[in-house]
Amino acid sequence: MTVPLSFSPEVAAARAFGQPLVALESTIITHGMPWPANHETALAVEAEVRASGATPATIAVWGGRIHIGLAADRLEALAREPGVRKLSRADLAVALAMGWTGATTVAATMICARLAGIAVFATGGIGGVHRGAEASFDVSADLDELAQTAVTVVASGAKAILDLPKTLEALETRGVPVIAYGQDAFPAFWSRDSGLAAPLRLDDPEAIARSHAIRASLGLPGGQLVANPIPADAEIPAATLAPLIAAALEAAATSGVAAKAVTPFLLAHIGAATSGAALAANVALVRSNARLAARIAVALAATRAE
Repeated sequence: MTVPLSFSPEVAAARAFGQPLVALESTIITHGMPWPANHETALAVEAEVRASGATPATIAVWGGRIHIGLAADRLEALAREPGVRKLSRADLAVALAMGWTGATTVAATMICARLAGIAVFATGGIGGVHRGAEASFDVSADLDELAQTAVTVVASGAKAILDLPKTLEALETRGVPVIAYGQDAFPAFWSRDSGLAAPLRLDDPEAIARSHAIRASLGLPGGQLVANPIPADAEIPAATLAPLIAAALEAAATSGVAAKAVTPFLLAHIGAATSGAALAANVALVRSNARLAARIAVALAATRAE
């Protein structure tokens, strides 16, 4: 069977002319923010990519096909549609076989980006090892995807609700480069400093692009995680977030929330507890990540042209 890919006119044109592309996930639209903030943010993130010299490719699934790039009407329809499935590696093929409408997580977006020949992907924060994973075994598929799919992922570290030391340890075990951009500390989504040192640091997009290209030439599997700290004027300090995260985790446990529902529940709980500050921070960080991802994609295109 051929891979069921459909390209938007904008993405198809960029591919035809060899222009840099940046993949964008759709779960942030369907599960990360309420309407209309989700639609407004999706448009703003795409605009950031274009303004930084690349073409955005928001990825989603419907009608038995993987859509690489969404026209304006389809993007709005996705943002409005209730009950969209959250797709990862385990259920991507089933969703395509059944014709379900689905939004792609980090793992699924990486798979689809690779199939489309897109090397750089911007998101908010990756999944990882959940707190209490020693009992629940709740570990995101994002970690294994980073270990096997050759896409550079730009995120503001891992989500602050996770067990960050264990997440970094799991990434190290899998041989995934974790590169802090412009600082020594590993960021924690809404906070610039998790209190943990990043394994690696690079200070310019060109160096990150060279690292991506050299990994390919060495035949190393997997991608690299670029941890881009949230802009300073938008951050929520880790000390402020700690009791809110603890309360959200307790609420999830009391409510019996599990599996894929955990992260959206926790993010919504913290968003309410911060009176919307967490949502504003989320928007700021994903826009910043889109800008950096576009700069890396532009640098990578230049590297390939040499």
